[in-house]
Amino acid sequence: MIDNLFTMFPGQGSQRAGMAGHLLRDHPRTVGRVLARAEEATGLPLTELCTTAPDADLAPTEIAQPAIVATSLAVYEVLRQETGFRPGAVAGHSLGEYTALIAAGVLEAGDALRLVRRRGELMAGVSRRVSGAMTALMGLAPERIEQLCAAAAPLGVVEVANYNEAGQTVVSGQSEAVAEVSRLALEAGAERAVPLKVSAPFHCSLMSAVEDEFTAELERTTFSAPRLLVISSVTGAAVRDGAHARDLLRRQLAGPVRWVDVLAAASVHGVGGYLEVGPGRVLSGFANRCVPGALVRSTNDERRINTLLRDLSPEPVAGAVAA
Repeated sequence: MIDNLFTMFPGQGSQRAGMAGHLLRDHPRTVGRVLARAEEATGLPLTELCTTAPDADLAPTEIAQPAIVATSLAVYEVLRQETGFRPGAVAGHSLGEYTALIAAGVLEAGDALRLVRRRGELMAGVSRRVSGAMTALMGLAPERIEQLCAAAAPLGVVEVANYNEAGQTVVSGQSEAVAEVSRLALEAGAERAVPLKVSAPFHCSLMSAVEDEFTAELERTTFSAPRLLVISSVTGAAVRDGAHARDLLRRQLAGPVRWVDVLAAASVHGVGGYLEVGPGRVLSGFANRCVPGALVRSTNDERRINTLLRDLSPEPVAGAVAA
């Protein structure tokens, strides 16, 4: 049995067609209940969207965000219900912070999903008003990329959006300025510049336009004190209380994701390993590269979930598949 896992919840971009299909098939009661409650909270047909809808239906920001949270929450509930799983600490990459706050008892699931639904709608509205883009730059130090953003500023807003790992930094802003930073980065020796498949310039000052409206939504929502350690992707430090959690979600809209600091903070707290809960394997990839030799697991597919259920359980899980 493995325990004291630093549990990480993914953000936008991790969605894919059928991402909860095997979950609903293999764990119909638990997953069906989670998806039904998510539908009630958001007014979206999330069971269909998370199990049978094509990629194109999941692409819009206002759909992708609640679908990812619903799927991540379904995986988490399967682990919790079938093994009694309890994380050692939690964090979420941007959007994933909402699922982390649910796991820590800071937010009720319905409240978090309603917030995520509104968050996605507001962010999508920015994308309709501004020609924005995001690009991941590999192979340059983040300090150098900050300098290139300053050099490209005359062309428009462009800022660091994600400090993901030492060799990967994401920039966000107006399309022309982002393209210029990509060009300058490649000239400066970057290994790659990879445009992200997103519909809005997340985590930059362009998102400040919707901050007041989203703050009003946050103020109408109850936030409780964390029941376990939550490391915020806004600061890379612990969430102190409910009011702090609310303020961090406000700041998250236009502020960068500091995932390098999140992983550094987790290592200081002496976690027993790293577990990504939800679709995708991006965060487990970061952990593998940033914490060499650590135990790192993910729940991206049926085989990995079954193996994890076996390893988390004090008793063998029927039908579990070996890694």
